[in-house]
Amino acid sequence: MPAYKAPLSDMRFLLDEVFDFPAHYAELSNGGDADPETVSAILDECARYCEEVLSPLYASGDAEGCTYDNGEVRTPKGYKEAYQQFIDAGWQGLSYSEEYGGQGLPMSLGLLKSEMMATANWPFLMYPGLSMGAMNTIMQYGNEEQVGLYMPPMTEGRWTGTMCLTEPQCGTDLGQIKTRAEDNGDGTYALHGSKIFISSGEHDLAENIIHVVLARLPDAPQGTRGISLFIVPKVIPNADGSLGERNGVTCPSIEHKMGINASATCVLNFDGAKAWLIGEPHKGLEAMFTFMNTARIGTAIQGIAHAELSFQGALAYAKERRSMRALSGKKEPEKVADSLMYHADVRRMLFSQKAVAEGGRAMIYFAAQYADHMVNGVTEKDDEKYKKYDDKLGFFTPILKGFLTELGLEAANHGMQVLGGHGYIREHGMEQIARDARIATLYEGTTGIQALDLLGRKVLLMTRGGCVREFTGQIARFAAENLRKKGMRRFAATLGRYATQWNVLTVRLMLMARKDRDVVSAASHHFLMYSGFVMMGYFWALQAAVAQQKLADGSGAQSEDFYRAKIATAEFYFDHMLPRAKSHAASMTKPSASLLSLDSEHFSF
Repeated sequence: MPAYKAPLSDMRFLLDEVFDFPAHYAELSNGGDADPETVSAILDECARYCEEVLSPLYASGDAEGCTYDNGEVRTPKGYKEAYQQFIDAGWQGLSYSEEYGGQGLPMSLGLLKSEMMATANWPFLMYPGLSMGAMNTIMQYGNEEQVGLYMPPMTEGRWTGTMCLTEPQCGTDLGQIKTRAEDNGDGTYALHGSKIFISSGEHDLAENIIHVVLARLPDAPQGTRGISLFIVPKVIPNADGSLGERNGVTCPSIEHKMGINASATCVLNFDGAKAWLIGEPHKGLEAMFTFMNTARIGTAIQGIAHAELSFQGALAYAKERRSMRALSGKKEPEKVADSLMYHADVRRMLFSQKAVAEGGRAMIYFAAQYADHMVNGVTEKDDEKYKKYDDKLGFFTPILKGFLTELGLEAANHGMQVLGGHGYIREHGMEQIARDARIATLYEGTTGIQALDLLGRKVLLMTRGGCVREFTGQIARFAAENLRKKGMRRFAATLGRYATQWNVLTVRLMLMARKDRDVVSAASHHFLMYSGFVMMGYFWALQAAVAQQKLADGSGAQSEDFYRAKIATAEFYFDHMLPRAKSHAASMTKPSASLLSLDSEHFSF
């Protein structure tokens, strides 16, 4: 089983040398305490907790799984103790206001924490991770009483939260929701209905679980315009925050899944459960998007987490395992065979994993700065600032979630392949990473849903290509600045061509969609993957530029070998991964006819 080692050198490289987080934090109203010494101490302590506490529970938690007994769910051995340490250290409140008992640090620090915890033990992080979306929704849309009642214990971690959307008859199409809310006449509602696939819907880690639930009022219009949002606690709190009576929400079963077995995925029944409306009637979907966008960024982290963990396991094996001789001649003549590290195809897989993990990390850290500004807009009640950065982050979100989880799954499969038959055996842990990675492409909206959101909603409908023009403008400026720099010409020239093509493809799709609406759906997956490959290419070129500068002037905080590895990985990415964007470009501009020409009745086996 791979023993997780936090990639602190790479994290600090991005924070201090690529994106200048110290200067970024200095601009934030809540960034004063996020000085370099404090940030470094947080990273070190989180790494220790992840390496010593969470990582050892990853395999055992999968083997034991969650246990269901008459409505109660028991998490695997060691989880309760690990979660208590999580609470005691104040990890849940790291990026939440001191008003609620948090530490008031920028949101991006919470993402850094989540990345390490996700890589060490993703199923464990699901329990406190879902709470953050519920907290953000309550904080932004709840009234003063709701915020005061729920935020302190959730910030502390004593209470956790969930998001309850999916029902047996509908997943993505939330307009089909049937759960209903009846007015009790006293400011509360009675909820009736069932929800499925509710992560952390029932467990033994916290004393209370706060469900954020989509439901319909009796006078609700049809479709998504008739959905409201409700707070439904597992145990109804008293006005002073103490726990009162058990609410009418029960767990009749948990799902038996392919992976993340230590995370309880529940069916929940609401049998007249007492509920409180959050936000305005019939506008629940708008509020829920706060929750969903938070969760989607967290799921994007899962993509790089599984790539990182699988890379660590595969690299250690490849260095020790010997098989055959290198095609260019013996490399270790004193050994019975050469290490796997001398085989180019094994290098291809290892480089791919490293490129996804470190390239994806750069993408997320850059987006995290947008998230910091967006949250500042909320706390400062600056609607203009909030909207500006919410729009910027909205463009990134489907790319991060869709692209990184697809490549994270690919990287996890590479890890199994490096180990060969041993990769398929549980004791080595690589197959668990692949099983756990598989869900990331599905929940919080499948890759297809992310692609439709990106192309259909963000690019074509909302901005008429403006979001693409804005980001490619950033790429073009970088390319122009680096085109004449030795060592950067190839990166700059290639990126400049892709930036131009990205805009051309966007315009072509806009024109095609006028005559063929189905082309949006047909092209969306290819558009998302193309966008992801080009975006990651930009961030690899950015890292290469910094690494070259640090080697040239000797000012780097990392070793020379670290910077050389950065440049080598960037070169690999541009040679072997970025060209995949070309096939997506070729496919996205084809008409939808070949996809839809076969009648449904003839589409059979």
